[in-house]
Amino acid sequence: MSHFDQLHPAIQHHIVNSLGWREMRPFQEAVIPSIVAGDHVMLLAPTAGGKTEAAFFPVCSRMLNEGWFGLTILYVCPIKALLNNLDLRLQRYCMLLGRRSALWHGDISGRVRRQILRDPPDLLLTTPESLEVMLVSPNVDALSLFSRLRVAMVDEVHAFAGDDRGWHLLSVLERITKLASRELQRIGLSATVGNPESLLEWLAGACAGRKKVFRAVATDRRADVKLDYVGSLKNAALVISRLHRGQKRLVFIDSRARAEELGVELRRLDVWTFVTHSSLGREQRQEAEEAFATREDSVIVATSVLELGVDVGNLDRVIQIDSPARVSSFLQRMGRTGRRPGVTRNCLFLATGGEALVQAAGLIDLWAEGYVEPVEPPLEPFHVLAQQLMALILQERGMGRRTWFDWVRRVPAFARMPVDQVERVVQSLLRKKIVWEDQGILGIANRGENMYGRRHFLELLSVFLSPPLFCVFYGRQELGFVDDQTFLGKQAGERVLLLGGRAWQVKHIDWQRRTVYVEPSEDQGRTRWQGQGQPLGYRLCQAIARVLSSDQVGTAWSRRAADKLADVRRDFWWVKPGQSAVVSDTEGSITWWTFAGTGANSTLAAALSRSTGIRIAHDPLKLRPQRPCQTQAMHDAIGEVQSQNVTDLLPDIDDIALDGLKFSECLPREMAVQMLQLRLRDTEGLKKILAEPVQFVS
Repeated sequence: MSHFDQLHPAIQHHIVNSLGWREMRPFQEAVIPSIVAGDHVMLLAPTAGGKTEAAFFPVCSRMLNEGWFGLTILYVCPIKALLNNLDLRLQRYCMLLGRRSALWHGDISGRVRRQILRDPPDLLLTTPESLEVMLVSPNVDALSLFSRLRVAMVDEVHAFAGDDRGWHLLSVLERITKLASRELQRIGLSATVGNPESLLEWLAGACAGRKKVFRAVATDRRADVKLDYVGSLKNAALVISRLHRGQKRLVFIDSRARAEELGVELRRLDVWTFVTHSSLGREQRQEAEEAFATREDSVIVATSVLELGVDVGNLDRVIQIDSPARVSSFLQRMGRTGRRPGVTRNCLFLATGGEALVQAAGLIDLWAEGYVEPVEPPLEPFHVLAQQLMALILQERGMGRRTWFDWVRRVPAFARMPVDQVERVVQSLLRKKIVWEDQGILGIANRGENMYGRRHFLELLSVFLSPPLFCVFYGRQELGFVDDQTFLGKQAGERVLLLGGRAWQVKHIDWQRRTVYVEPSEDQGRTRWQGQGQPLGYRLCQAIARVLSSDQVGTAWSRRAADKLADVRRDFWWVKPGQSAVVSDTEGSITWWTFAGTGANSTLAAALSRSTGIRIAHDPLKLRPQRPCQTQAMHDAIGEVQSQNVTDLLPDIDDIALDGLKFSECLPREMAVQMLQLRLRDTEGLKKILAEPVQFVS
């Protein structure tokens, strides 16, 4: 008997007859017994690998066999665009079975939401933020809505687990579990990650029941990966315009401003080009993505917003400008190709500088070795705990000081917190008059209302803080958002912005309402957004060192890439595997090349600054004193750091980092600083780099 026979007969019928499938994929069949049995499951497969169907059909089999009615299944995604893509597909599957699905996120109208509340569907597709809005809204009977819930399916779970949205998601699921009075079966869907078992433990938390990981075995592991050196963004546009004509090309670039610049350059070369990134308005993004999906000879330039499984049609090529910071991101991006039979997965790297070229070469080497980074949930989310207390107060219209923690205590990060740390969070909220207490009942105080009560507490229900942005309008059409840095400083002549790959002349700035009104322009423009480079991990930085120390030519390298890398290697002749190097130049400057990564180097910089009394600047590859320092003094300082206990070393945290952490104002400052220090530090990278011998080169 095959596992397929364990599905409900109606599902078997529609898979074969309505969908026309001759068979399910092996991993789709393999997962059926565990999901039907109610196990907590993690499914790993590349983009378009059939994860959704692998989870959905067995869950629906449970629904039909066990007679579930009402809202029994949640399908949670990190981004609205992915939900929109899935909506029609899951609607069709539900209709075939005589059941209903519905979509609820920030863009869904009030009329549709009211209809959902009046007559809940069997399946609801949504985001964690929308779930919390339902929990706290006075217009939603959350107890009634969620009382029949049985299953929570979380798509792109790795995207949640790697940041604070993951802790927020788990907190919301725990609160819904309490309302449902039953444990929810938790099913995670993910691309390839380095630690799937840990990811499942994170998702299932304190849930009872068996936990099992399933991986899709790739039938074709081939991939066409090339690395070329072009030297500038303008040259990259020229190469893109001449290569793969007549094909659909997705170009990834990890900067909104550079995405806009590249879009303009491509249009100047008569390439049919679209641009999409997180600071464009919803209509602008949808228009670009929908237009790109229906065209063949075209290019869409995107930041990581298209890294997740948003459908852009049958894609021919992926092009990466410079390099992402993680192998997992590269796999996600390359996975957008190779979906059609006979088409190989592919990615062309176009490096615009020597440093980016070496990073791309190191990343390709890690990928070829089969390495994928583990997903590490951020440590000590004290600020999320504070946010959850305030959200619970809104949900329950007041919350008992002795009972509120019961709602979220099973979230793994909160379960590990000592009682005194949890109490410090509460005391801080009371001391800062964000929350009040009366006879053991907690409520939102006036200051809390002023801080988070705007627009019906929407400020409270999002775990992320955006930098100050201006909304840009062309007439009544919202084009997107730009940083206030765009308008700071004097500028001769008219001010021209780039947005959506087009130039716009600024006609009026309303500073009070933070709005900008523009008209189309033929002039050259520029737009700024706050941001910082992606942190690089220890493994990637060590791969970069291996590229520099080797004389091998990679099979993926073009002649231009090989020639440029040969030039770079001559400048780094002193790099040796298993050693770091303190290099003195002819002008007396000293640089410690550790190749240790962002976390380790930020910690070393703080320790060396204390030892030498000199401010030490750092990046993922090196550390450099900001004023003259004798080689012997650096030698002594490194020796002092090597003699210390690694667990005692912590990076410095500046006020800008604290300001960028939403809800940090709810915590004692020292608690917020401690949290960021532990998150930034890379203990394993530190141990390894401090155990290496240090060579001194002049």
